[in-house]
Amino acid sequence: MMRADVVNPYFLGVRNPNELMDRVRVEGKTAWIDASSLTHKEINDLVRELVLRGARKVVLENIYGQRFIGTRLFFREGVKVELEVRGYPGNDLGAFLSGHRIVVYGNAQDGVGNTMDGGEIVVHGRAGDVVAMSMRGGAILIRDSIGYRGAIHMKGIDGKEPLLVVGSTAQDFLGEYMAGGKVVLFGLGVERHRMRYVGTGMHGGAIYIRGRVSPYQVAKEAMVAEVDEKDLEFIEEVAERYSSEFGVSKSELMEGDFVKVIPKSKRPYGSLYVAGRSD
Repeated sequence: MMRADVVNPYFLGVRNPNELMDRVRVEGKTAWIDASSLTHKEINDLVRELVLRGARKVVLENIYGQRFIGTRLFFREGVKVELEVRGYPGNDLGAFLSGHRIVVYGNAQDGVGNTMDGGEIVVHGRAGDVVAMSMRGGAILIRDSIGYRGAIHMKGIDGKEPLLVVGSTAQDFLGEYMAGGKVVLFGLGVERHRMRYVGTGMHGGAIYIRGRVSPYQVAKEAMVAEVDEKDLEFIEEVAERYSSEFGVSKSELMEGDFVKVIPKSKRPYGSLYVAGRSD
């Protein structure tokens, strides 16, 4: 088959923004989009067109599983946009996000903030697997819990320190191959964290968890360390931010003890490549 014969299924039947303006309401710098039955590409094209026309906040209504929302919000002029999502966005919400703010009033699926570079994503609900995967900067705040492999490959780059905040708990492999950044789990409503293999392959960053974490839950490449005064100051700042977003009292968030999970080594698999080396 010749390359010219290959059809990208994402482009099939996609309408241009001018054909979709009957779904838009604009007041000043705020625009509302009725996203029911729109494809993810139509949504992103329409958002981009509205921003180019002057909108600085776009409310997406009737979102039901459309993927990749907010992945095309880079503007050379440095324009910053707020997306308000009402419904249930699909995978890779805010992937590659650079400096904008996305607020979701509902649950989110897998891949929230995939390779995110800056800005903020706030989810008033729970999120699925691989939240903050390869995240390089900015902050993600999840009101409730997340699934498996949260913060996998999270890293700090160019002086940035990405942040993932989770109100409740996470599933297995939190912080897998984590190279930088910070994760905070407040453990709201959790009697006991059940996640295992925390910090598998971890070689940078830190994970703060409110509540008890048993040794068997932490991977061999990581270890549990005591939380010092500097750590507590940081956690209090995060608690203030979480409280402001979700209306939970800061005192409730700070009640009880925190533990810190950090890597044992900056090169946990060094011995696989250099004989006799493991650090």
